[in-house]
Amino acid sequence: MTKMAVSRPSVARLLVLTVWFIGLPAQADWPEFRGPWGDGHVSAPGDTKPIGLPLRWSETENVKWKTEIPDRGWSTPVVMDGRIWLTTATPDGHDFFAVCVDAETGRIRVNQKLFHTDNPEPLGNSQNCYASPSPAIEPGRVYVHFGSYGTACLDSATGKILWQRQDLPCRHYRGPASSVILFENLLILTMDGADVQYLVALDKQTGQTVWKTNRSVKFNDAEGFQGFAKDGDLRKAHSTPLIVNVNGQPQMFSPGAKAAYAYDPRTGRELWQVRFIAWSAAPRPLYSQSLALMITGLGATELLAVRLGAQGDVTDTHVAWKFNKNVAKTASPVIVDDLLYMVSDDGVVTCLETATGSQVWRERIGGNHSASPIYADGRLYFANERGKTTVLKPGRTFEILATNTLESGCMASPAVAGKALIWRTKTHLYRIESPPTEGK
Repeated sequence: MTKMAVSRPSVARLLVLTVWFIGLPAQADWPEFRGPWGDGHVSAPGDTKPIGLPLRWSETENVKWKTEIPDRGWSTPVVMDGRIWLTTATPDGHDFFAVCVDAETGRIRVNQKLFHTDNPEPLGNSQNCYASPSPAIEPGRVYVHFGSYGTACLDSATGKILWQRQDLPCRHYRGPASSVILFENLLILTMDGADVQYLVALDKQTGQTVWKTNRSVKFNDAEGFQGFAKDGDLRKAHSTPLIVNVNGQPQMFSPGAKAAYAYDPRTGRELWQVRFIAWSAAPRPLYSQSLALMITGLGATELLAVRLGAQGDVTDTHVAWKFNKNVAKTASPVIVDDLLYMVSDDGVVTCLETATGSQVWRERIGGNHSASPIYADGRLYFANERGKTTVLKPGRTFEILATNTLESGCMASPAVAGKALIWRTKTHLYRIESPPTEGK
């Protein structure tokens, strides 16, 4: 099944840029990290009908319900059939859970421990936690993932475990963060650790391995960053792949440490790579105007635009442009029409022309940002780690439409269910929704 990931409303791009809608059903409100098309857009490409998401909220305004979520997790919720699924883990990393919340009432329906480990590796920072990878959902099944600590498929109606895996090694070092994606009959996992770096595809029905591909980059830990070589920082990454349709064939874009790649998601075969010196890539890639747009990570953070159409090492031949000022290190960018928007970790929003990388404007909205923005109803929503959400009007002029505050900050990216924002803070899950208009 395919959907178009294109500029809105460019007819030319509707003809040539198709995101492979990675096997997830249209009836799922929010099937995975970054939504139905993996790009932060809530509505289908070309659909201009208003959704009706609220513009303003607070702890006392437009909150239908608020539910405390036990333990800790930064994973984006997924929503389908009136159920919201998310993951948590104990702060010490010993126990891992799947949680299901009733979308109408906010009542916790399932809180099931799936995995235990006696010796979790310390996170080494306060940015990540042990339940950062987001789940994915499709009819009848929800897939949850905690990196090397475990992966499971559950019945999405009952929470019954259908299969589990705990035999996929990876020393995440700073904690797992890459989210799962679904494609055709496959569940694809990204395991970029300090010791091993690979992608693996599991059969959705059985959990058995279909293919496994090691990253091909050659590491040289002594090159420029000797102080990091011993602890493995130079080899790890946290990004989630994006699958698109290029001339009728799927390509999967996946940034890792020291290189970004494209793969055939059916077989795991590497198609091309672009080399760089950064590591810990986290933002999810985008695709627009025949360009793969990927952020390199830490050490030498850049946004790269890679032209498609070649195979092998395309570092010196197919990088259309680079941008390196206030580039987001954690939050993924979003594209609206011909403009790309990203927020840096310290709260600077930059607007670029997607085709050229030319800066249109750059403005500070404040706070530290880990959550990725979403786009709906002609608005961009940016939430920071202290609970403030800045709503911007997209365009060539910087314009704030509203600012809203919740008690606790947002590490997780938001989800959407119908006309409601499903917002996960560090402590609670909210359904934020405008009340029905009288008489309707």
